[in-house]
Amino acid sequence: MKLRNRNIEKLHTDDFDALIIGGGINGAATAAALAGKGAKVALIDRGDFAGSTSMHSSNLVWGGIKYMESKDFALVRKLCKSRNHLIKSYPSTVQEIRFLTTISKGFRHSPKYLWAGTWLYWLMGNGFTKLPRLLSPKNIKQEEPIIDIEGSIGGFEYSDAYLHDNDARFVFNFVRHSLNYGAIAANYVESLGAEREGQYWITKARNVMDGSTFNIRSKVLINAAGPWVDQHNALTGEKTTHQHLYSKGIHLIVPQLTKTKRVLAFFADDGRLFFVIPMGNRTCIGTTDTHMEHPEVDVTAEDIDFVLENINKRLTLEKPLTQDDIISTRCGVRPLAIKADQGSDRDFLQLSRKHVIDTNADSAHISIFGGKLTDCLNVGDEIAEEVVRLGVNLSDIDYRWYGEPPEPVKQQFMDQAKRMGLDAMTAPTSTEPLSSRLWRRYAEQAMQMLEKIRQDPTEADILIEGTEYIRCELEHARDHEMITQLEDFLRRRAKVSLVVHHEQLRHSKGLKEACQVLFGDQAEERFATYFAENRDTSQPYVAQAEPQHTH
Repeated sequence: MKLRNRNIEKLHTDDFDALIIGGGINGAATAAALAGKGAKVALIDRGDFAGSTSMHSSNLVWGGIKYMESKDFALVRKLCKSRNHLIKSYPSTVQEIRFLTTISKGFRHSPKYLWAGTWLYWLMGNGFTKLPRLLSPKNIKQEEPIIDIEGSIGGFEYSDAYLHDNDARFVFNFVRHSLNYGAIAANYVESLGAEREGQYWITKARNVMDGSTFNIRSKVLINAAGPWVDQHNALTGEKTTHQHLYSKGIHLIVPQLTKTKRVLAFFADDGRLFFVIPMGNRTCIGTTDTHMEHPEVDVTAEDIDFVLENINKRLTLEKPLTQDDIISTRCGVRPLAIKADQGSDRDFLQLSRKHVIDTNADSAHISIFGGKLTDCLNVGDEIAEEVVRLGVNLSDIDYRWYGEPPEPVKQQFMDQAKRMGLDAMTAPTSTEPLSSRLWRRYAEQAMQMLEKIRQDPTEADILIEGTEYIRCELEHARDHEMITQLEDFLRRRAKVSLVVHHEQLRHSKGLKEACQVLFGDQAEERFATYFAENRDTSQPYVAQAEPQHTH
């Protein structure tokens, strides 16, 4: 909390080149890019960083193979190049993974036609990944025995990429980079609207934790509020040429269905792609695509039935998956950018996730519409170019603001870890060696953890049962990761609440000890608040009846 409190103090005493509203992937990448290139940057979010769409993704980093069908080849080419760039820049986090797609009898295209499409997709990605393969139903069954091949006429395998960890964690690492470059970022700070006064935007902000309000001064205002971009533009009186439509997507997290490290892809009953995605010792299945009128969404019983019905039709499990197998759910909206004059009657299933940067040069205001994890580096660089056009001087315009530290730094960490026998301390329940996980999550900051573990080996003990998080990670999160509410750690800096049952967490002694580490004297209060405000997401949302008022 000390880091957040210091930053809030600076928010209302300093002047900034740019204030970014929204700490999802667009805002976080923008903050890292601008701060890395020399701008004085502030970033606020009314909740936690990555607290909405950016924590509800499929964890896939892909070139948009589905846009091949609508012949949006320019977008596919751009996304494939972005995917390749991320794999090269974050080799420990963004990794190539095989997708095995099964085609059913009567589908609108034959497996050979689709297989030819994967070759074109591979070429558009500069042949960066492994070659596609055509598979017979027999081949599919040999490689993935849980796939039901009755009614299948074959399939194909191709490559894309996925986030080895958690999407929200990936986003936070951009926020962390921006802080390292000198940005001032704070979560739970809400913008109440902004006005242009002379050369500055004056944004009225509210500290959500204590209700206090203050002003933030910036030359440029960047609206990166994700699904709420339109609402914030209404607050500031900004007119834009684009607006958002919303598509709800949900995923179910269930026990591990297959140990093979590949994504199983099918075409659901509504014709769209449907995935079974590895998530450590869990499996993530989904997604849905439901047109919504607003960005506030929840998982319904119908959503869960749709996913379970589709998956049970396509897999031969010992027992069909039921509601009881669900550990947790993810549910968010995809903000889809459309021209403001096109209305909302578009076929949103055909809309892409491409981002649009909408700049008002007269007021030095930028809105970011759409976007996705795959394209985040482009968003950062493009916003930097826009900010220069608006008159902000970037002292280090060519600075490479993203990526893992260079190989020699990684080698130094791995050598130290090897010398102290770190991997021998890995818990038997873990899905990967401790050295790999600490490097992927913290990079050079993990060096300090090695020193702590060397001095006290209990720092390498797992603190919360059923997870992979060790004691010194909790201390690091407390000091460097702006953990303000318990959910910030459980759901976003880590993925604990995705992979451990809600009720198991409620009775976890380890979680109570983790709260002590994170919050000290306030541990019991934060623990109670979390379970009062966060429901068991393995159950569908049921709207509460409005209380009856008597007069």
